[in-house]
Amino acid sequence: MKVELFSPDPETEPRHWVRHDQAFAMMLGPGSIEWGSKRAALEKFGYRAGDLALCDRHNGEWVGLMNVPHLQLGISDAALTAATDEADGEIELHPHRKFADSRLGALVNAVHAEMLVGFPSGRLFLDSVEQAMAVALVNGQAVRSRPVKISRGGLGSSRLRRITDLVHARLENELGLDDLAQSVGLSTAHFARMFRKSTGETPHQFVLRNRLERAKAMLRAPNTRVLAVAVACGFKTQQHFAQVFRNVYGVSPTEYREHFLGRETPGASETPSDGE
Repeated sequence: MKVELFSPDPETEPRHWVRHDQAFAMMLGPGSIEWGSKRAALEKFGYRAGDLALCDRHNGEWVGLMNVPHLQLGISDAALTAATDEADGEIELHPHRKFADSRLGALVNAVHAEMLVGFPSGRLFLDSVEQAMAVALVNGQAVRSRPVKISRGGLGSSRLRRITDLVHARLENELGLDDLAQSVGLSTAHFARMFRKSTGETPHQFVLRNRLERAKAMLRAPNTRVLAVAVACGFKTQQHFAQVFRNVYGVSPTEYREHFLGRETPGASETPSDGE
């Protein structure tokens, strides 16, 4: 998924933009954009923060004044096709220059928050969000598609073991939704639905839980540095690791270690070790 942040553009000369991936945008503040299928027929749309716009790809659009900050995301054909349970051909979506969708808005806000801190959650997080966006777009905006099927039964035990083995073997590396789906021979959308039915977790939640379980085991060794634990468990920065650990367990990694070893945890006036 391609993520681009656009600031207000004082240039008013109309430009013709053509996108070959499916792009849509969420406005991050108030403002306006001039859109049109022809240069001589631009229409001005006023926006508030949270409003969405779905671009007309391939044919392109003329864009004039653009004085609203917005986040633009490109959704791949593979994600859209997977969201229709492998429908044949390219998925066509209705272009909309202004619409509202609470589910899509929440997903874009999650991507924006992740972008502001440097995408510390990695590719699997973005893959999972892209797939959820694709399903929402296909369900709400598709010109032609097959309904998304409800999976029954979930994944078998052998497939779950294969996924678990793959996750444990690659916890320190980037893992994408396609990596997990390919390991059991399923499309990304079908895999994501089956996996959640089987485990009660999304693939991202499952990988994160396993990373944190490994981190807790490593923290029980008194001489292992928190930075080394973060790297070994697939976190891009020590700060992100400490934040996620505290969000889940209510204590920092250092405090968890101190408690496990039976020593007094750092007081509020003390500076925690390892930069936490």
